[in-house]
Amino acid sequence: MVARCAHADAGGFRIWPIFSAAALRRKVLEVLTCGGGAGGGDGGGGSSCRGRTAYRSPQRMPRPRPRSDRLAELLRAEEPSECSDEAEAEAAADVAARKVEAFEELKGVVGALQDGGEGGGGCMSRVEAAKAVRRKAKDDAGAREMVAMLGAIPPLVAMVDEGGDAAEDITTAALYALLNLGIGNDTNKAAIVQAGAVHKMLRIAEGGGASGALTEAVVANFLCLSALDANKPVIGASGAAPFLVRAFQAAACCSTEQARHDALRALLNLSIAPANAPHLLAAGLAPALVAAVGDAAPVTDRALAVLCNLVAACPEGRRAVSRAPDAVPSLVDALNWTDEPGCQEKAAYVLMVLAHRSYGDRAAMVEAGASSALLELTLVGTALAQKRASRILEILRADKGKQVADDASGVVATVSAPQERRCRGEEESMDGEFADAGMSAEKRAVRQLVQQSLQSNMRRIVRRARLPQDFAPASTESLKALTASSTSKSLPF
Repeated sequence: MVARCAHADAGGFRIWPIFSAAALRRKVLEVLTCGGGAGGGDGGGGSSCRGRTAYRSPQRMPRPRPRSDRLAELLRAEEPSECSDEAEAEAAADVAARKVEAFEELKGVVGALQDGGEGGGGCMSRVEAAKAVRRKAKDDAGAREMVAMLGAIPPLVAMVDEGGDAAEDITTAALYALLNLGIGNDTNKAAIVQAGAVHKMLRIAEGGGASGALTEAVVANFLCLSALDANKPVIGASGAAPFLVRAFQAAACCSTEQARHDALRALLNLSIAPANAPHLLAAGLAPALVAAVGDAAPVTDRALAVLCNLVAACPEGRRAVSRAPDAVPSLVDALNWTDEPGCQEKAAYVLMVLAHRSYGDRAAMVEAGASSALLELTLVGTALAQKRASRILEILRADKGKQVADDASGVVATVSAPQERRCRGEEESMDGEFADAGMSAEKRAVRQLVQQSLQSNMRRIVRRARLPQDFAPASTESLKALTASSTSKSLPF
């Protein structure tokens, strides 16, 4: 755009810009500073920086506000939580209602037990109540505690020795109810004993007319009650040991296999308390246990455990075990049970105690061939069995060394010329063996027994190693040939 100049020349016109030079420079500087284009003029192209929103940086863009549908989603998400809370509340209410119902049922059962047959139901109602206690206390620890707190133990104990036409049914139901109440609950075990159940059960056992089911129930209750340490002395002093020993020996006509196993486990519980050792020994438990060594593995293991407790409790227990028929041979035979390491350990412990205290027992062990079994046990047994077997071998070796020393002192005191001539005759023998012309019959018999023992032990080792039977030497010459390269240094002792 141009303007007309008042001081024009003769032509009358002159081009003049609207802006001055300073204003133009200011405009150009503003456009360059704002990042505008080169065509910024007077109109839309020459607008200021505040009007140019198209060239603004993305960082300066305002953040979008949250939309209203996001709030709706949050509100919808809160609705299931409120529903779950209501469901949990309903479930808790159902659980509480069931607990109240179970509690009321238990109260009714205990009330039927406490009525004593006066509530119209008679004895059968009490039997049904005892069976209900048995069912509810079988797998529910809370029910056991709740029934005992409601006072069910005294009436159940009172039902044990109750007479009448249905006496056996009442007694059996009460015994099994007491059994389930005592399982896993030491408080109930103590309460049952304090209520006098032990003496009532003994009266049933000593009556002689108990059936097999009733005997099993009595033995099972003794097993359950004897698991508590506080009950062990009470049961041991009550006279229950003879009944349990008879049940274990299956001497009673009504004793069953289950009663036998439970009786052995109850005797094991009682033997843990040293105060019960005299009662158990007086009942003849030691011979019964020794006779049981060699039965099935579980029976032998428990029998050996009871023997360990008896020999460790008192000297009378050790003497009773050593005097039992075939005690040492049975224990030595148990040392060879390689598939039952527990039995080996327990048998080694009993033999170790016997060998430590009695010379007669040590002689019986040597006679039974315990040295080879103990030597094998030191090589292939467990760590505990190896330690005990090594200890027994040390005792036997010390005893043998002492005997040799005593014999040597006797020989020096009674040495004479004929013995020297006999020695020279032995040296002059052609076959290199000792001549037995001057040897007594006893020594020849002992020598023959030693050779037979060596041959039998070699055959036994060959059988265990699963080698051909002809590998075992059949004579003394082959045995000497087999052991000619061996020295005493190769032995562990």
